[in-house]
Amino acid sequence: MRLTEFEVQAIKQSAQEVFGAGVEVALFGSRVDDAKKGGDIDLYIKASMGNDFTRKIKFLISLEQKIGEQKIDVVMAIDKNRPIEQEALRNGIWL
Repeated sequence: MRLTEFEVQAIKQSAQEVFGAGVEVALFGSRVDDAKKGGDIDLYIKASMGNDFTRKIKFLISLEQKIGEQKIDVVMAIDKNRPIEQEALRNGIWL
């Protein structure tokens, strides 16, 4: 996994601040593979508090304030039959 411990903690903290204590976050995509270089941070978020667009933006702002400006893609858990969610669930690493 190509995230620092600081980045992992920042992701978890921002997610809890915005989505509540029961939130689950998984890293998926190229950052899961230590052999690859570059790539954005792809996050899959499963939250009972809601997955509206406003919360997603608040999460991204909170995270950027902690780790700096980076390309971050967030996929909210809506329908586990969507191909992007299946990819995240199949290959993701829960933080």
